[in-house]
Amino acid sequence: MVQFPVCDLPAGVGSFYSGGKTGIWQSKFVGDLAVDSRLNLLWAPWRQQYVTAARPEKLEECFICSGLAAAQDQENLIVYRSQLSVVILNRYPYNAGHLLIAPRRHEASPSRLTAEEVLDSQTLLARCLEILDRLLRPDGYNVGMNLGTAAGAGLPGHMHWHVVPRWRGDTNFMPVLGDAKVISQSLSALWELLQEHFRVLTP
Repeated sequence: MVQFPVCDLPAGVGSFYSGGKTGIWQSKFVGDLAVDSRLNLLWAPWRQQYVTAARPEKLEECFICSGLAAAQDQENLIVYRSQLSVVILNRYPYNAGHLLIAPRRHEASPSRLTAEEVLDSQTLLARCLEILDRLLRPDGYNVGMNLGTAAGAGLPGHMHWHVVPRWRGDTNFMPVLGDAKVISQSLSALWELLQEHFRVLTP
């Protein structure tokens, strides 16, 4: 979509050209926030604890590498270890079942992975979707990664995929009006449930 300014339109209003059609968009206000009226907002106020947490001046230890080096998988929320990859429950989930899939080797970009690591991680990602379909029955998923701090990566040195189950209506009045998100299952209970399904896989 190509947007271009039109001088005689009021502030907060613009025009766009998409698919051979032109149209008008207008900003809407959510509190003091001006938002393109064509966009849907995904509210995640329960992640404020992570956003506002104090950050040490020096580089944080990689929680993926430290978890892999330890033996306490449940404490570190490690669900499954393959030969080249690992599946971890997100400690600050956007939704129930929010998983992280990462190579076991500490690398910042997919371009640094071997062909075997790419195949292993993507095979594991597909298996995660299959297991989450069976356990949680979501209506869809957000799957992707943030590369670099400018893109929102909380751990820029060790790349990982996010797998976020989504349900229709999962951004309801609770997070919008009450600054609260209902997560229907504890991380420990979900870890145990996922373990039952991943246990049948052979690393």
